[in-house]
Amino acid sequence: MRPAGLYHRYARFLPAIGGAGPLDLGQGFTPLVQSRSIGPQAGIADLRFKLEGLNPTGSYKDRFAGLAIGLARAAGISECVATSSGNTGAALAGFCAAAGMRCTLYVSENAPAGKLEQMLAYGATVYCVERFTLDAEESVRIAAVLRAEAAARGLELQVTAYAACPVPMEGIKTLAYELHEQAPDVSDVFLPVGGGGLHVAVSRGFADLAGEGSLARSPRMHAVQPAGNDTVVTPLRSGAAKARAVSTSTSISGLGVAHVLDGTVVMGHARATGGQGYLIDEDGIRTVQRRLAAEEGILVEPAGAVAVAGALDAAARGELPATSGPVVCVLSGHGFKDPATMRAMGAVSGAHRIARADIPASLAR
Repeated sequence: MRPAGLYHRYARFLPAIGGAGPLDLGQGFTPLVQSRSIGPQAGIADLRFKLEGLNPTGSYKDRFAGLAIGLARAAGISECVATSSGNTGAALAGFCAAAGMRCTLYVSENAPAGKLEQMLAYGATVYCVERFTLDAEESVRIAAVLRAEAAARGLELQVTAYAACPVPMEGIKTLAYELHEQAPDVSDVFLPVGGGGLHVAVSRGFADLAGEGSLARSPRMHAVQPAGNDTVVTPLRSGAAKARAVSTSTSISGLGVAHVLDGTVVMGHARATGGQGYLIDEDGIRTVQRRLAAEEGILVEPAGAVAVAGALDAAARGELPATSGPVVCVLSGHGFKDPATMRAMGAVSGAHRIARADIPASLAR
């Protein structure tokens, strides 16, 4: 039997909503599965994967969307305006469709076709904005224009960042509560970082549990980024006080966020828990993506492989204590989100064409 609705189960930690409350499409309660191959090969005794790609629209952003659209409905709002590099837009478009709300999305110009098609399939109006999320200064200017336009219409611009939308972001904390129930002795959590909201939300969730006395101490919260979007990792490792804006060059969808949103807060949570930062090149990320599919049977988009790449880097550096408990990697989005990457993965081997008469021979190989 499926547990009580996500937000009802953890209501003591979440903002109260009037009216019909949060919108539940079945998000949350995603599996935590143990690595059969990648972890043992790396010398990580207990490596586990949190499969966030199994949420209704295929990413952890559904935890945000259910709360965001619930808040909007309670306020009598019938339209959603949001920015996105892909998964936020897909999540909000799906939840708006379920709520009967209009949805207008302003997305990164390099959002994968699969995510754009998903948004459009839900009925959203989508605009791809040049240089948005890629150029730090331009991104700030674009966001300011959109925020002002939304406010003029009595709307809040939906952005998955605590710096912009702190109340609906609290929905993502539910990931931490689930992890605690699934692996109470988890010692390390590796999370992909773009703008940083996921890392902050999960860190805040573990802090909630510690605050009520059900958790002795938070696990170490590690931040992992693609090398082309180093807003947090180098500042974290070098002892800097703040995250930094960059001109992003990464093609890893969802993690190319050039301007600082929640990055400095990420650094604070990482340091407070003993976490570290890991910077992974794109070839390494895509190699891990292929390994997850070929060795574990788990299909993720490139961003979904980033946390695992970070855990492998930590193990190679000797930065995971041998006596640690379960090491959890959050796999943020499903592989079907990025069809171009899937085609590239399949092209490594490719399908074999045969005639019907050759079927017996093919089975003998």
